[in-house]
Amino acid sequence: MEVHTPKTTRRSTRLRVEIPVTVTSLDRMRPFAERCMVLVVSAQGCGFRSTRALQLETPVMIGDLPGGATVTARVANCLPLGNDGFLIGASLYNHGNVWGIADAPEDWNVVAQNDPVAAQPQPGSVPKSAVQKKSWPYNVFSEGAEIHPGRK
Repeated sequence: MEVHTPKTTRRSTRLRVEIPVTVTSLDRMRPFAERCMVLVVSAQGCGFRSTRALQLETPVMIGDLPGGATVTARVANCLPLGNDGFLIGASLYNHGNVWGIADAPEDWNVVAQNDPVAAQPQPGSVPKSAVQKKSWPYNVFSEGAEIHPGRK
């Protein structure tokens, strides 16, 4: 019998998909831009196939999403797929259904409501005096939030 502890329980449902996207590194020291195929998605991120390995924690922009959207993420995992390149796990900075999935799983809505980043008011709706300019926006993510395949 498998026991699910809080660390091994997924935060939201993963769906297998095939979504062509453009992935671009936002780190000048690690240049990368490539058309990739997203193979698995959740409200927190995705897994995409790439011909090149990406270093962990590399910030990336994922573009050409359904509806023309663009999102930013960080590389959370990089697994070799033999001759098929690499499976790159990306963790979204802003969680939600950015993938254009119709009838998304219910837990995707719960995640978006509980997401501290999504719960913050948009900059246009906040008076300028309330905006904290020295606050680094990515501190809301914990280090142990990723679950690695094969580990239970």
